[in-house]
Amino acid sequence: MAGKKRTRRITIIRRIVQAAFGLGIIGTSLAHNLFAESTGAAIASAEALCPFGAIETLYRYFSSGMVLSKLHLSNLVVGVAVLAGLLIAGNAFCGWICPFGALQGVLDWIRRKLRLPAVNVPARLDAVLRYGRFVVLGLIIYATISSAKLWFADFDPFRTIFGLGWLFEFNLAEAWPAYLIAVLFLIGALFVPRFWCKYACPLGAVLSVTQHLSFLRIRRNAASCKGCAICETPCPVGIKVAEAKDRVSVNCIGCLECVEVCPRKGALELQLAPVWLPMPRRPEPPRPPEPQFNLPLSGK
Repeated sequence: MAGKKRTRRITIIRRIVQAAFGLGIIGTSLAHNLFAESTGAAIASAEALCPFGAIETLYRYFSSGMVLSKLHLSNLVVGVAVLAGLLIAGNAFCGWICPFGALQGVLDWIRRKLRLPAVNVPARLDAVLRYGRFVVLGLIIYATISSAKLWFADFDPFRTIFGLGWLFEFNLAEAWPAYLIAVLFLIGALFVPRFWCKYACPLGAVLSVTQHLSFLRIRRNAASCKGCAICETPCPVGIKVAEAKDRVSVNCIGCLECVEVCPRKGALELQLAPVWLPMPRRPEPPRPPEPQFNLPLSGK
């Protein structure tokens, strides 16, 4: 019971952290739009705080020592911080910090409150669509290097929504592709939990690869697991947790929802250990002895 209470506290803390970062990004965008140009103050924009900006400007920075227009050295700092955090805590950035992920969680909560049906993507199609993240990543890197500008800024739903340009400088004639992509994202995330994270997020593609280096991961102990799949129901990214071998998929966002609902002690645990080392096997608990019945022999 103590473990359950501890996990619930962690879940509450996670939601508070998500809200804090989300409100922080919105507050920064408000300040940037309201005061940066009128006062000349150096107030960062939303895209200046996005860790994916570090990946977008990496080639430009090492080839010329400069960053792309609309970006800042802060992108590199945030990118390095996310990478360092990933080495320690896995892909927890997506589950704890990313305001885009938090927004998708809110949309999923709205869908459940309105009792709208969720769209269940077939397993085979889901596996194929997840490669869309890498397609988007490759397209962005190629277009950014070729054009030497922040090409994705004109389409990025994160910038469109959290940059608040739609509120301060709405321009349907020029920005309609960005608005359309943002609306499609919101509709998709309303009916498919973590739609952007699973199928289109370029940063998620990078983190899913580098997470192989992480020290902290959720691990499954097959000896304790009954295979009931209760842990899979709340997973926002649709991981088959009950089928995991030793450690949970690199697509895990570290939300700990599966650990919270698991009814078997020790079946799912958050362990601090290099993922390239085998998970220590626990001996299976001894089975109770079968009852013995002494039947009387015939004739006696």
